[in-house]
Amino acid sequence: MDKKVTVVGAGNVGATAAQRLAEKELCDVVLVDIVDGLPQGKALDLAEAAPIEKHDAHPTGSNDYAASANSDIVIITAGIPRKPGMSRDDLLSTNAGIMKNVTQQVAEQSPDAVLIIVSNPLDAMCHVAYETSGFPKNRVIGMAGVLDSARFRTFIAMELNVSVENTTAFVLGGHGDTMVPLPRYSTVAGIPITELLSKERIDALVERTANGGAEIVKLLKTGSAFYAPASAAVEMAESILKDRKKILPCAVYLEGEYGFNDLFIGVPVKLGANGVEEIIEITLTAEEKAALEKSADAVRELKELLKKLS
Repeated sequence: MDKKVTVVGAGNVGATAAQRLAEKELCDVVLVDIVDGLPQGKALDLAEAAPIEKHDAHPTGSNDYAASANSDIVIITAGIPRKPGMSRDDLLSTNAGIMKNVTQQVAEQSPDAVLIIVSNPLDAMCHVAYETSGFPKNRVIGMAGVLDSARFRTFIAMELNVSVENTTAFVLGGHGDTMVPLPRYSTVAGIPITELLSKERIDALVERTANGGAEIVKLLKTGSAFYAPASAAVEMAESILKDRKKILPCAVYLEGEYGFNDLFIGVPVKLGANGVEEIIEITLTAEEKAALEKSADAVRELKELLKKLS
């Protein structure tokens, strides 16, 4: 195929993302992981499923980043997963080291790639990848808002017993407890949910969305979410590979937009062949602005902590 995507990290999120990419026939897929045999085995398994799933994408696995050379997109999922009782912030030190090492090797092999960061804590990992790679800001993008919005859409559909295809939602801010779901911009068949649900029910859905990842961690007990995060990363990749210009909420580097500077914050962006092609600024109420500022403060804290650790 004429497009190539590397997925770094052959765990649940990475392997599922590779499966989605292959089965959508978006590109050839390379799985890279440090564990000997893991990416090779999962890639071979995916390849053997291809005749049944009827696609001609070619999955390969490697422990060597040379196999990732000249990728159009690199999706980075590498890092230790969150465990019960562990906050995303607890992951910071270990995953920052992993992200720096991965990004150095990825940038060397694929200097023109778009990086989609999935590793947690997401917003902080975006900063590590951005600074380590030296890539322009349009080519370093964090996957957070697409996942958080999908969770919000799911809960809206469950609450109203409607198709998820009828639901739209926007979640801004950092990925974690301080995310900012926007009910005013969330709709069912174009109807704002503020017209369909009471404030109490909306607040409950907002809270469940903010704790969506932790809810799954608590249920699984030995892991964290991977189906929805993988789908979210692949939706972003598809918009870039096909130059679809989809408007999606992603963590991107802001330089004055929404009043923030030198921070990766989740906002609506247009994703196309060049990565982030436009940052969409929407009007926020005073309450929404305050919530976004609180979310930005949480990202700043992690960024400052990163400086102390480095």
